[in-house]
Amino acid sequence: MKVHEYQAKEIFKRFGIQTPKEKMCRTVEEVVEASKEIGIPCVIKAQVMVGGRGKAGGIKIAKNDTEVVEYAEAILGMDIKGISVKKVLVSEAVDIGSEAYLGIIVDRTEKKTVVMACKEGGVEIEEIARKKPEAIYKVYADSLLGLLPYKAREIGLFLYDDPKVAFECASIAAKLYTLFINLDSSLAEINPLVWDKSGRLIALDAKINFDDNGLFRHPDVEGMRDRESEDENELNAREKDLSYVRLTGNIGCVVNGAGLAMATMDLVKHFGGEPANFLDIGGSSSPEKVMNALEILLRDRNVKVIFFNIFGGITRCDDVANGILEAKKKLSIKQPIVARLTGTNEDKAMEILKEAGLIFANSMDDGAKKAIELLK
Repeated sequence: MKVHEYQAKEIFKRFGIQTPKEKMCRTVEEVVEASKEIGIPCVIKAQVMVGGRGKAGGIKIAKNDTEVVEYAEAILGMDIKGISVKKVLVSEAVDIGSEAYLGIIVDRTEKKTVVMACKEGGVEIEEIARKKPEAIYKVYADSLLGLLPYKAREIGLFLYDDPKVAFECASIAAKLYTLFINLDSSLAEINPLVWDKSGRLIALDAKINFDDNGLFRHPDVEGMRDRESEDENELNAREKDLSYVRLTGNIGCVVNGAGLAMATMDLVKHFGGEPANFLDIGGSSSPEKVMNALEILLRDRNVKVIFFNIFGGITRCDDVANGILEAKKKLSIKQPIVARLTGTNEDKAMEILKEAGLIFANSMDDGAKKAIELLK
């Protein structure tokens, strides 16, 4: 789950991380009132859960009352990467001395939480990682003891030469780590972390992502979910107990199990195809669940071929087959379907689907290749 910048900053404040004076607004009138309260010049920032707001014109510095109205009218309703801007954040203009990056994620290779720092802030960290990986300093938290104080100081001393500022940065790193762990986050990021010319260290921008599996412990965080900003299909899938993420390819994948779903997408890519989605129907899948999955998948007009890759353990192949058959009767499925169904009741599944016009595959490799071939 993602939250908006203004929501992430509300959480930062709870954990003692300093942010600029700001106010979230939904209308031009509210922006005008907020600018009077915060003072001019002020920054008007689009609140959308995608990157590249600045390049799209979604962040403007208003230097007078006329520009406040002009920029508010321009940004509210603006389309940024397919998302309409419905909220803006009016923020005090900070006199920036330096910008840095500070973020925390889980390093799955090391199986540890890693705190990352970079002296170049305000730019996409992915770009720096790709072009200049040596510019990113990493510190790993202890799995039992957490981010030890001397490790936090390492981060501060890497970013700042002034010991006072470095120790303040270490405190911010420790607070960010506490936030990350206590709220079951998958990402906590300050970009940029700004040292302003009055001597403050401020989180000028904030980003937090949360692990959906931990949200039951945090109803206050769950209450921040902005359903209007989420992909409608992903939201619908979650409500129907499906895991769905839309991608940019044209081969729709329907799989049981997250690991198998990832392997299927990798295999499609390996043989030169592009997966259109991650779609995990999970274990114990009923025919209704399969039909729901196909209904969601077919809303993506980019899908040209459907690839079912089912390993029947807890999931029964005949349940999946019945779901496919029911979907073919009720939905307008024009795309060819490649099916690899193996495991529990696979013989029954083949019997059910023998008249359904599916293209059967003997293995994952065979299924991926056939799906790609159908595109040609």
